[in-house]
Amino acid sequence: MEKKQNKMIAVAYQLYTIDGDEKVMVEETSGEQPFVFLSGFGFTLDKFEESVVGLADGEEFDFKLTPEEAYGEYMAERVLDLDKEIFSINGHFDHDNIYKDAIVPLQNEDGNRFMGKVLEVTSDKVKVDLNHPLAGKELNFVGHIVENRDATDAEIEQFLNHLNGGGCGCGCDDCGGGCDHEHGGCDHEHGDDCCGHHHHDGEGCGHHHHHDGEGCCHHKD
Repeated sequence: MEKKQNKMIAVAYQLYTIDGDEKVMVEETSGEQPFVFLSGFGFTLDKFEESVVGLADGEEFDFKLTPEEAYGEYMAERVLDLDKEIFSINGHFDHDNIYKDAIVPLQNEDGNRFMGKVLEVTSDKVKVDLNHPLAGKELNFVGHIVENRDATDAEIEQFLNHLNGGGCGCGCDDCGGGCDHEHGGCDHEHGDDCCGHHHHDGEGCGHHHHHDGEGCCHHKD
């Protein structure tokens, strides 16, 4: 049986959310700074990869993903009221990083990492939304293939070493360093920036595309 070849794919696209008749662009990559990923490793949303993997250089695409094919439905139970002490450093609340609309990395007691958006800070609680920013949204990707070629063994090895080495394998949803505190369930990972991907298990940031400064991170974790 012939071994399936992994592809190194670079795409330039505009990403829109669709809500009824309203269409809003939320992200864009260019030919100069495309989104680049390696196929066959679950690095991007499944339907995104399926839609572009068979296209040739220069070929255009225009396809839509339902919420189920993208980041799932918005779930109210993923909005949590966390104790303010979780976000304290040396007994002092981290005002510099924890404020309304801030995106913060968290880690639960099982070691799973999440990106959360701060909705409200009160006297004793921090309300955090763990839903993916695009949860519940229908997505429309419009763009073209910058490059689609067979990946070399060296590129595949480098990619695997990057993941196994603890690099940002996220989709931002889970990039971040270790946690110093364990306060019942969710820990705040102080000072670690997310890589900004889109994780589609409701716990990451963007789509599951991993980006190293080049486009969105619509990759899945």
